[in-house]
Amino acid sequence: MAPDSKSSNDLLLHNSLRSISYKRGSLQLLDQRKLPLETVYLDIQDATDGWNAIRDMVVRGAPAIAIAAAFSLAVEVANFKDFNGTSEEAASFIELKLEYLVSSRPTAVNLSDAAKKLIEITSNVASTSTMPESVFQAYIEAAEIMLDDDVASNKAIGSYGSRFLRDQQKIVPRFSVLTHCNTGSLATAGYGTALGVIRALHAEGVLERAYCTETRPFNQGSRLTAFELVHDKIPATLIADSAAAALMKESRVSAVIVGADRVAANGDTANKIGTYSLALCAMHHHIPFYVAAPLTSIDLSLSSGEEIVIEERSAKELLHSQGGLGEQVAASGILVWNPAFDVTPAYLITGCHY
Repeated sequence: MAPDSKSSNDLLLHNSLRSISYKRGSLQLLDQRKLPLETVYLDIQDATDGWNAIRDMVVRGAPAIAIAAAFSLAVEVANFKDFNGTSEEAASFIELKLEYLVSSRPTAVNLSDAAKKLIEITSNVASTSTMPESVFQAYIEAAEIMLDDDVASNKAIGSYGSRFLRDQQKIVPRFSVLTHCNTGSLATAGYGTALGVIRALHAEGVLERAYCTETRPFNQGSRLTAFELVHDKIPATLIADSAAAALMKESRVSAVIVGADRVAANGDTANKIGTYSLALCAMHHHIPFYVAAPLTSIDLSLSSGEEIVIEERSAKELLHSQGGLGEQVAASGILVWNPAFDVTPAYLITGCHY
C-alpha cells in the first residue's frame, strides 16, 4: 500500500474494513470484539494502550498485531514533548517498550520479528547520531514502512495462491474453499492472507463458494470472516467447526486454506485452535490443505512445532457468550482448557504460500 498522496504520514487502509487507522501521532484500532453488530474505534495513545488492545483482542491476527504494536509505540514517541536523554537511551527506551509489547501475545512470531527489526534499526541510528530525535524519527518511519510491506505481501500471497491452486487442480473449473479463523483485512494491514487467496479466486471468476468455520472459542470466523465475505459480496456459507468433516465427506470442498501465526523450521504450523482437526479431516478425504502466510510468520529458530509456545486464553471466553463479554452459558464450577492455537504437523500440509 502506498502512502496517501496528500501526505506520506497518512497511512489508511484502502478498503472500508479498516482494522488500523493511523496518521502520524494518532492511532485508532477497530474493536473487533464488537463486530459484526457495532463498529467502534478505540484511541491508542501509547504502548500500554497497545498492549491492552492486543491482549484483549481488540485487534488480532498475527500481521495486524505486529503493526498495531509498532504503531502504538510510534504514536507515543511522536507525541513526546521533551525527551531528556541521549540517543542510546532513546534506543534503550524503544527496546524495553517493544519487549513489553511482545509479551501481549506470545504465539504469533510476527510481533517478535517486527520488534527485532525495529530494535536493530534504532540501535544503528543511535550508534551514529547524538540526537534522540533521530532515533525516534527512524523508528516511526520504519514502523510505517511495515504497513506498506504487509499489504504488498498479502496481495502477492493472494495472487500466487490463486494461480498455484488453479495450476494444481486444472480439471476443476471452479473452487469451493474452506477456511478457518479470520485471515482477511481485519487480521492484517489489508486484503488478507488465506482470505486474500479466496478474494483473488473470486476476482478471477473461479470461486464457486467460500466456507468459513465459526472458529471457537472466540468465533472469529462467524463474527469476522463471515462479515468480510458478506461485505465483499463473495458467495459464502458459515458452518459449525464440528461440521467440517461432514462437509468434506459430501465432496463440497476443493481445498482448505488457512493462515499461520508461527511456522517452525520443519514446516510445523501454529494456527487458531481447530486447524489441526481440519488438516486431519482433509488428509482423510484427500483434500489439499494449504497454509498462506507472510515470510514474517516463519521462525527458523524453532526446529519443530513442539517448541512453539501455545497461548491459553481466559476460561471466561468459553463460559460466557460473546467471547467472554456476555452472559454465562456454561455450568458453574466446570473446569476449562482454552488453548488459542494448535500445531499442525508439516506432513499434513500440502503446501505453503508465503
